[in-house]
Order: sequence, then structure tokens, then C-alpha cells
Amino acid sequence: MHVTYRIGAQRPAAHLFDVRLQIVKTQPGRLVLRLPAWIPGSYLVRDYARHVVAFEATDGDGAPLSVERPDKSSWAIAGNGGDVHVALSVYGWDLSVRGAHLDNHHAYFNGACVFPEVLGNSAPLDVVIESIDTLSAGVQVATSMPVVDCDARGFGAYRCADYDALIDHPVEIAVQQCVQFEAAGIPHRFFIRGADSFDQERLARDCAKICAEHHALLGTPDDLDAYTFLAYALEDGYGGLEHRWSTSLAISRRDLPVVGGRTDEAAYRKCLGLISHEYFHLWNVRRLKPAVFTPLDMTAEVHTGLLWVFEGITSYYDDLALARSGTITTDDYLTLIAQNLTRVLRTPGRKKQSLELSSFDAWTRFYKQDENAPNAIISYYAKGALAALALDLTLRTQSDTTLDAVMRAAWQRFYLDGEGMPERGLEVLACELSGLDLQPFFNTLIRGTDDIDIAALFAQVGIACHTRVSVNAQDIGGAVIEPSSTGSAARQLPTGYAGWRIDTRTGRTLAAVLDDSPAQHNGLSAGDELVAVNGRRADAKRAGEIVARSQPGDTLQITVFRFDEMHTLTLRVGAPPQDTVWLQADLNAGATEKARLAAWLAPLGA
Repeated sequence: MHVTYRIGAQRPAAHLFDVRLQIVKTQPGRLVLRLPAWIPGSYLVRDYARHVVAFEATDGDGAPLSVERPDKSSWAIAGNGGDVHVALSVYGWDLSVRGAHLDNHHAYFNGACVFPEVLGNSAPLDVVIESIDTLSAGVQVATSMPVVDCDARGFGAYRCADYDALIDHPVEIAVQQCVQFEAAGIPHRFFIRGADSFDQERLARDCAKICAEHHALLGTPDDLDAYTFLAYALEDGYGGLEHRWSTSLAISRRDLPVVGGRTDEAAYRKCLGLISHEYFHLWNVRRLKPAVFTPLDMTAEVHTGLLWVFEGITSYYDDLALARSGTITTDDYLTLIAQNLTRVLRTPGRKKQSLELSSFDAWTRFYKQDENAPNAIISYYAKGALAALALDLTLRTQSDTTLDAVMRAAWQRFYLDGEGMPERGLEVLACELSGLDLQPFFNTLIRGTDDIDIAALFAQVGIACHTRVSVNAQDIGGAVIEPSSTGSAARQLPTGYAGWRIDTRTGRTLAAVLDDSPAQHNGLSAGDELVAVNGRRADAKRAGEIVARSQPGDTLQITVFRFDEMHTLTLRVGAPPQDTVWLQADLNAGATEKARLAAWLAPLGA
């Protein structure tokens, strides 16, 4: 059997991709085609088949063939053998890294959204990306798919080894800027659409250093001969989806570096952290993966308790690589850690859900969050990164090994020599390499819900950990705020606390009410629309200012609309929690602690 996919678009304004398959020399009997229900790296059943608006099959002579639907994602084609031609119209209006999107200006698609698998086929697959003349002038194809015969703009023939490879090469067709650089001897292309003028040289230079640092940790995979970034610059974009030879990114235009010293450095660090995170995934989860992902069943949910390893450890190494490569300073890195600590401390759900359960329940809880999510769940990204940090510092201070060594051993044992990581595989390796009994550590931090005693670990590497109250809703931690009775309002630490979060889209509605907070104790609920405080009109910002200036124990009359009914409740103001973290190098640390800090942050590629 030989399968050729052709993709184009006759009606971009209707957002319809035109997908055709030529299936040569099939065997007699039913031929089954199936689209994945989800895409690797995004753990939510999305049912991509629901976007197929037309499906037709004919034989080699053009005669119609009968088509049945054995399940929600499949099509069964009757036939007596011979060639089969299939035509699909696929709706693409998901402007995300995990979907497909088509309009008069560009086309973007993941193979999982548009290319059905022909079950039973094991031969290489040919792909033809057809020129879409109705798109804007000057468009080019950006993809990591291996080229067979293409024109200068990238339209033409490609080939993939199998279906898993086919859906691992996203495609962008648009007017794009391309930045090129080399890391570890591997050519890299960074395509960006939607961006204004930016400092291409700085982006290339920084990305090259970050990518090289990751290669220094785990080595260059044998099947990696080139790498492609596909980035879409939006006004407020942020996100990514990893692949083996590429990644798709959504970034903010404001986060890109600007020529002439006008770069928002904090925003640019955020952008580099995202790039670093998705790049590290080419090792951690796209090649080294949980054993239950080998082979990967994309028809239904596949549960694992290891997402804290594959996303949390990746979230640890993304910013660490920035520091080790010299792209950011040590102080910048400590700020990023402090901000993550702050996020976790402000999530009451950390006391209810373990990291292992957070990983296991990603499909039904992390990717389906509601207004109670902050009280019920914890992110395996955020707390997973802290667990990785705690494990690394524990290994560095109590043994002769490091998390770097554990990850190298995992790469060798579970990828190069094995078939994926068992559910307790990383724990076993950490104990073997360190000689430590780490079961209490993993039982507490991975299967338990106790807070990480990170301050004690930081002290052993010469870092002082401090906490304070939050200044306002925009305070994300990481900075020192000295209270002042005469300074600006921004330096006035609040004395009162309610424990609500505001929906920033409305400026009035409570997005969440935190567990065990004054707001919850006094009957306020997510969805309530703030109307007045003490009988005077007040939006969320004004109400927050009033609460912040109040003293613990003060009472305020809070008027809200709940659905279409007005209610006035009495809020007894509480004391603000010490949930905002900042870190600094301890100038009084001993030589041993300073040496540990230097070794931890030293570049691996030096």
C-alpha cells in the first residue's frame, strides 16, 4: 500500500482545507481511515474528526464507494481492492498551536487535524502541499517536514517515514520573517509571522546559546539534523506545542527584542523561557517519554502520573538554561524562581492535589478548569518545576550526583536502551545514582500535598528566601518591596485582605474566591458582580483598594449581583497572607554554599 496526501484550499474565506488521499493497491475488504482524538503534548480529547464537513471516497475509475462511520473518529470504506481516492473538506478556525486555521492571509495546520491515518499502512507517506493562490502575495511554507521536491516558496512534495512522523510536522503558510542560527552543529530556522521590526541578531544569538546549553545536557539526538521554530506574533500571545523536529509558538509582539535598547527585558525573558521550554521537549517527552505513551494511543485518554517529570522538569530546565547560557543574570533567574514560588503559594489547591494526581488527572481537571480550579488543583508545570528544583538541590547538597546526571541516565536507559519511562522510573534512577533513600522525599513532594521547604534548601546554596504580602493584583513576586508610610501608593503594603480574584475582562466579576478566605467565609462566590462597597458604587479595582486600606477585623458591606438578583453581604476583612516570594544571594554565605551555587549555575557547554 502507498498513500499520498495532498492539501490545499479552494475557499480560504470559508476556512475550508481541501484534503485528498490517493491510496494505491489496497487489499480487498474494508479500508479504515481515522483522525486522532487528541494531539501529543496537549492532554485533552479534542475530537478532530468533528471538523470534517465532507468525506467522499471513489475507486480508481472514479466510481463512488460506500462509506460507514464505525466510531466518532473513523471512516470505513467498502471495496474489493485496488486504488482508493478520498476527498475531505476540513474546517480550520482554531488559531492555536494545537489546531488548524485558514483565512485569506495564511494557513496553519497540525497533521493530526487534517490528515487521517490509513490503518494498516506501514510504508512511508508522501505529502504534497499545493500552492494556495488566493492567499496574500509573498507567502512561503515553513515546516520541518523532509523535502522531496519543492519550489522556492516551499510548495511541493514532502515525505514522512510513517504516520507518527506525519503529524509531528506542523505547517505554516504565510508572509514570514526567518531568523537562522546554528547550535551544536545543527541548523535552526526561526519563522515569525505577524511581527513588526525586531532585533533579529539578538534573538538568533540568544536562541543559539540556549539551544546549545540543552544539547550540552543530553546530547544531540541521532535523528535530529535540523530544527524549525514556527512562531505567530499576536498582541497578547503566549503558548507552545512541542514536536520532535520543530515547535509551534504563540508569542506577544511586545515580548520580542527591539533594536536600539528599547526592549522590555522582563517580557523578553518570558519569551526566551517559552522558547527554551518547547525546545527542551525535543528530548523530554517527544523522545524520552512515559512507557504508557509507547506506542501512543491517540483514540482516547492515556493517563500517567509522570507529567510532573515531562512538563515540570522541563519547566525547571527552561529558565535554568537561560541562566547557565548567560542569557540572563543570576538575579534575573532568582526572580523567575521567586515568581513561580509565588504562583504556587497563591494556589490553595496545592493542599488538596498531589503532583502525581495532577499529572494523572490532566485530561479532566487541568485542561478543564472552572472557577474552583485554584482551590482544587495544582499545576504540574509550576509545582513540578519546584519539585525538580528541590530534587536537584537535595542531590547536590546530600550526594555526589545531580539532576543533570539523573536526566542523562534516564535518556540512556528509557530512550536509547528502553521503551519509555516506568511510572517510578525517575525515582529509581535518583536513588541509584545518589545512594540516598529518597522515598520520603518523593512520598512528600510527589504523592503528598505538603509544601516544599525550599528555604532550607536554598540556604545550602547561599540563597536567602524571603516572603512578604502582595502589593496588589499585578504583584507577581520576585521583587523587594520596602513598606513606606510616605512613599508612593505602589509602595504601600496592604493591611486588609479579601481573597477574591477579579475577572480582568469585566473588571467587576469575581473570577474565583479562594478557599478559606474572608470572601468565602462571608458568602461571596465566583461569578458575583461587584456593585458597591458600603453603599457607594465600586468596581473591582475600587473595592480592592478599599479592602487593602482596611484593618483586619473591619467589616464592609459588599453589594453584588448574583445572576440577576442583588445581594448585600458583610465582609469581615482578614490579614493579607505572606504569599509573595523574593530571593537574593546571601552575602554572608560560606565558601561551601557559594561553591555549590556556582556549580549549579555553571554552563554545561563551557
